[in-house]
Amino acid sequence: MNIHEYQTKELLRGYGVAVPEGRVAHNVDNAATIAEELGGERWVVKAQIHAGGRGKGGGVKVASSIDEVKQFTDEMIGSHLVTPQTGAEGRLVQRVLIEQACAINKEFYLGMVIDRATQRITVIASASGGMNIEEVAKTDPDRVIREAVDPAIGLAGFQCRKIAARMGFAGKQIGEAAKIMQALYRAFRDKDALLAEINPLADIDDGHLMALDAKMNFDGNALYRRKDITELRDFDEEDSKEVEASGHGLNYIALDGNVGCIVNGAGLAMATMDAISFHNGKPANFLDVGGGASPEKVGNAFRIVLQDPNVKTILVNIFAGINRCDWIAEGLVQAMRDQDIKVPIVVRLAGTNVEKGAPILEASGFPFIMADNLDDAATKVVAALEGAT
Repeated sequence: MNIHEYQTKELLRGYGVAVPEGRVAHNVDNAATIAEELGGERWVVKAQIHAGGRGKGGGVKVASSIDEVKQFTDEMIGSHLVTPQTGAEGRLVQRVLIEQACAINKEFYLGMVIDRATQRITVIASASGGMNIEEVAKTDPDRVIREAVDPAIGLAGFQCRKIAARMGFAGKQIGEAAKIMQALYRAFRDKDALLAEINPLADIDDGHLMALDAKMNFDGNALYRRKDITELRDFDEEDSKEVEASGHGLNYIALDGNVGCIVNGAGLAMATMDAISFHNGKPANFLDVGGGASPEKVGNAFRIVLQDPNVKTILVNIFAGINRCDWIAEGLVQAMRDQDIKVPIVVRLAGTNVEKGAPILEASGFPFIMADNLDDAATKVVAALEGAT
């Protein structure tokens, strides 16, 4: 789950990280009032969307007057901001963050991620912060510092000081940078984050360090115990189908293909997508119906998948354990009756009660295309796709 920059900054402020003074505005008049109350001569107007690269897309502008604050706010709110991370369609801007502008001496990058290889939180840092940190990592990886954290003792002080020195800090700034690293680590650990980054971490005009931009996202599987984080969720920033799916206990992620996928189990869902791609098809989604797929749940899965107008065929791949093939079959038949589904449906059933599930489909009178195994199913769904187009 992602949150906005202003939410991340407020969270980090609670851990002692210095962030600029600022507030969120939802309209032009609100933005002007905030700028006047903040005071100063220059302000930063920042579009708030769940995507990086906003500066490159025109979503971060420095205003030298209240009139410019109003102008930039008016240009951003209601527009679709296109960045390297949004795709060509962009993201609708519904709010902006108004902050006091700072004079910057130098920009740094500081982040933390879960390294799946080492199974540890890993600090990633660089003396080259700002908009082009991804390019730095590609072209000059030696400038990117990596430090794994031992989960038994946490992020140690000596590690922070070593990283700070390698980033180019000296004197009192080493201690200040170390405190920010410790604070970011505590926030990451306490809130079950998957990623936390400060970019840029800036050496500002008074010699202190400040998080001028920040981003965090969180483990969706841990949200049940993080009510404070769940309350920060912005449904407007998420695909409506994904939001609806989560309400029905379905794990759904929209993709850009044309073969709809309804599968049980995340691993099997990934394997199904790979098989479709291997046979030159393009998955339209990831969808895991979970372990207790009732007929109603299967029907909801069909309805959500078919909301995507690009879907031309559907592959249902079930290897039943806790699930039962007869439940799945009943759900498939009910969905066909209730939703008037016109696209070809390829079905592969295996596991618990498969001997009961297959006859239900055969007796239904609907033109299900049955498959013997995953490879057969992928072959048939791509063939059906070619026939449908």
